[in-house]
Amino acid sequence: MKVAIIGDSRGIGAALREQLLASGAEVVGVSRTGVQRPADAHSSKYQSLVFDAVAHPCDLSGFATQLDGLVYCPGSISLKPLRGLKREQFLSDLEVNYLGAVQTLQANHKLLQAAGNASVVLFSTVAVGTGMPYHASIAGAKGAVEGLTRTLAAEWAPAIRVNAIAPSLTDTSLAEPLLNSEAKRTAAAERHPAGRIASAEEVASLAAWLLTPASASMTGQVLAVDGGMSRVRK
Repeated sequence: MKVAIIGDSRGIGAALREQLLASGAEVVGVSRTGVQRPADAHSSKYQSLVFDAVAHPCDLSGFATQLDGLVYCPGSISLKPLRGLKREQFLSDLEVNYLGAVQTLQANHKLLQAAGNASVVLFSTVAVGTGMPYHASIAGAKGAVEGLTRTLAAEWAPAIRVNAIAPSLTDTSLAEPLLNSEAKRTAAAERHPAGRIASAEEVASLAAWLLTPASASMTGQVLAVDGGMSRVRK
């Protein structure tokens, strides 16, 4: 299996990269900074590209003749009341979360189609389906991602499956400002019915499963990894 991970330098993307390599998959990782990995048994199965997929279409045709999977991981967290949000912030969130995914998928559609049974995984947020204060910009951008997920699942079926994962706050460097003290971490965990914050590895494991034949009947779905926040009240 050959998979492209857009945004594999940290967080969920980095965790997914390591899980896929450990499973024997070939991985093309794309990030703005590149990834330095020690020489090991996986090195021959990993290609690291320095590329800003948000600013430019990321065409991987020079690195693969087909893609069995593509995962778009870049995201943003900008939590402000609506009155404090400028137009530029809305546009930035749309570019990173939605338009970057759109142009990446446009550029690599032929590679995915060539696989015959490819899988695409995008990322949303629990804040789309569950109203939360200060999430107007990011929830709007991720809502567009959920619409894209369902549209492409219909448009590209049956050759390409398209699903999205909607996490709650996850323990990654992106969320570090919200988890940088014990008090913040405790409060965040207590907001979840499960009483804990998900790790990057947990969320990545669902993405890894969505790339495999074991999920062959899954398409057009938005799967919550949110500690029960979107469905459970305690």
